[in-house]
This record gives sequence, structure tokens and C-alpha cells, in this order.
Amino acid sequence: MLILPKTTSSIMSEKKIDILYVDDEENNLVSFKATFRLKYNVIIASSADAAMKILETKPVEIIITDQRMPNMTGIEFLEKVIEKYPDPVRILLTGYADMNAVIDAVNKGKIFHYLSKPWNEQELDETIKKAFEVYKANKEIKEMNDKLALSNDQLEFLLRQKLLS
Repeated sequence: MLILPKTTSSIMSEKKIDILYVDDEENNLVSFKATFRLKYNVIIASSADAAMKILETKPVEIIITDQRMPNMTGIEFLEKVIEKYPDPVRILLTGYADMNAVIDAVNKGKIFHYLSKPWNEQELDETIKKAFEVYKANKEIKEMNDKLALSNDQLEFLLRQKLLS
């Protein structure tokens, strides 16, 4: 039997996705964690401030937040997140059908998806999977751009050396 070494992509697929779920309602935090803890690495926060403190020490791939919270709305929280942590894919949940909130979420919070509460487990799970695919694609693009920038710098250096000689 031939055993091949693990590639980066196979290692990545074995790793549990890190999700930060932010909601001021304790029942929702407990329910979300109970539902998804076996599939994903779920980190919960009961406020936007607590979530920001978590992000300082723990990088995540996906952030899911409730819209209506005291002190700071989900959109305001996501706006703050983008400034410091632009990489995680953002999902907004709300129990209220407020079209202005949806528009603000897309424009200001740069969300990937908007879901209504109470959430449907299958729909939310599919949204998380799609969000992670977007996260991986964005990460690959960023890595390729970094390699391309390095190659360009090296070519410029070689060109300068050639012109000077």
C-alpha cells in the first residue's frame, strides 16, 4: 500500500473551520455551539467588544454575528472588524426584516451572506461551507499576489543590474 504525503489542501480540509459567533442572547450562543461544535471549531462571544478581544488573540476564518445587540449593532461590529481583520468572511443574522440593515450590511460590513433568525441549520451549514470556500480562494489569491510582487521585485533588481553593467 502506497501512502502519499499530505498536501497543503488535504491538510487544510482536515482542519476544523474556526468560526466566531457573536450574539447577545445566551440561548442563541448555546444553541449555535451545541449544533455546530462537532463540525467546526466554534468560538462564542456575547458582545462585539468581547468578540474584538477574541480576534486579537485568535484568528478565525468566519464571523457570524447578530444584527441587534446592545452598544453596537452587528454591522457596526463588522465595520470595526474589517479595519483590523479583513480576511474572515462575514455573515449577518437578524430576526428582523429590516431592508436598510441588509443594505448597510452589504455596503458597510462587506458581508458574504445575510440570514434571518431563527436560522435553519442546513441553510446555515451550507452558507458556512460556501463562506469557507470564499475564504480559501481569497487566501490563495493573496498568496499568489505576494509571490507575483516578489517576482516583480526580483526582475526589477535583475534589470537594474543588467542596465548598470
